[in-house]
Amino acid sequence: QVQLVESGGGLVQVGGSLRVSCAASGGTLRSYHMGWFRQAPGKEREFVAAISRSGGRTYYADSVKGRFTISRDNATNTMYLQMNSLKAEDAAVYFCAARVSATVLFTPDAYNYWGQGTQVTVSS
Repeated sequence: QVQLVESGGGLVQVGGSLRVSCAASGGTLRSYHMGWFRQAPGKEREFVAAISRSGGRTYYADSVKGRFTISRDNATNTMYLQMNSLKAEDAAVYFCAARVSATVLFTPDAYNYWGQGTQVTVSS
């Protein structure tokens, strides 16, 4: 069973950049499709980005397309989310998640393993 730990969250100004990471242990990251989700206070957890096992296919929510980049390094069991041109509405707790099944999906309940989350705060 894989364990996921996010890091790299913090405080950034509107328009700034931040990179969050997701380190996996207890399993091989290449076995999983991976995703990033976020949850703001009072809101449901929402899809941000996903990446296939090999890293060859990436998917983004419309709200972050062109600003965020998901990537993975299977050799180091790490996934990343580079966030540029951050907006106030990007502030949330960001979670990484792993999916066992063969297809990439974009809803939280499709993912089997979750990290604890890392807080991203965007100040204006």
